[in-house]
Amino acid sequence: MTEAGDSIDSKSRVIEVRVAELRQLFNEMDPAPFRSRDMDPNAEEFIVAWGRELPRDSPLALLVHLDRSPGRPDEAAILRDSIHEYFDGRQVAARQRLRALFGRGRVSLVIGLAFLAAAIAVSQLLDTLYPRSGLISIVRESLLIGGWVAMWRPIEIFLYDWWPIRAEARLFARLATMPVRIKYGSEHPTRAWQQDWPAASQDASSNPQRQSRAPAR
Repeated sequence: MTEAGDSIDSKSRVIEVRVAELRQLFNEMDPAPFRSRDMDPNAEEFIVAWGRELPRDSPLALLVHLDRSPGRPDEAAILRDSIHEYFDGRQVAARQRLRALFGRGRVSLVIGLAFLAAAIAVSQLLDTLYPRSGLISIVRESLLIGGWVAMWRPIEIFLYDWWPIRAEARLFARLATMPVRIKYGSEHPTRAWQQDWPAASQDASSNPQRQSRAPAR
């Protein structure tokens, strides 16, 4: 069976997908050029979910089972570059979210500590002014509880919220560098690839005269 693309090391954990056309892997509603186009949500979810299940220290690889016969000689390289660029963008976005989360955490920590310090100071003042008042004791305890509740959000950020985002960024970084290989379902040359995208769009972009005669969608 004909194959094309990057070589896959025997130590790599292979993520396998099957499609009839390469364009099924990408969002056809995205007007961006092929190399910058978003992946189809279902294809992305499938690849990412499979990647999460694999050991974190193992190299990843993507094997695309394509039902049609081979088309352009560079379509495997185009597919690899597009997938790498997409997941590299997801990695950058995840790291930006992590930095933004830590920024909110620092602001929340300052606000929480200031409120807690004020609550403790007022509580101690009330205890000094009204040492035997039952109502003041309730107010004082409420202030202390409120002060510690104000620390809940920064504690949640710095203990729990950040590590899933970092794990996601690391997974995207692995997906952005994995080798990509295509295994074709047929060896007999056909013109089916001309109906596939990006093969047809790349061919048209390299021939402006042909592109100008292409029917509008």
